[in-house]
Amino acid sequence: MKYKALATILATSACTLFALPASAQFAKAEDAIKYRQGALFVMGQHFGRLGAMAQGKIPFDAKAAQENADVVAAMAKLPWAAFGPGTEKGAPTKAKDDIWLEPEKFKEHADKLVAESAKLAVATKTGTLEGMKAAFGATANSCKSCHDAYRNK
Repeated sequence: MKYKALATILATSACTLFALPASAQFAKAEDAIKYRQGALFVMGQHFGRLGAMAQGKIPFDAKAAQENADVVAAMAKLPWAAFGPGTEKGAPTKAKDDIWLEPEKFKEHADKLVAESAKLAVATKTGTLEGMKAAFGATANSCKSCHDAYRNK
């Protein structure tokens, strides 16, 4: 139950945030950087749990998979507004400058992740490991392609 409550809160927050211009969301560049790093961290934690199931490192649990995928899908919508102009500096970050030099390409990667994580959430509702694995792979590839292009190691 607590995952569903968290997902609801996050979805509501996302809707509220998307309704505001990016400049109004963050008083300082450091705030935007902390926000996006936090959102990506939480998403990564839940995605990692799904990966562990997909790789057989932990037993598949259909309910836990669905809860984690729902959180990933909700979180995937959040960090992008925090990559606005002026947020390339201000706090330690692994983001490459190309994010701000190629905003359309970066947005394509973000949109792909949002779409793939939504498919992952739907796939976990089948309650089968096989259904989750296929969607997990596509979502993982989306993450990897963006990291390869826009994240410093």
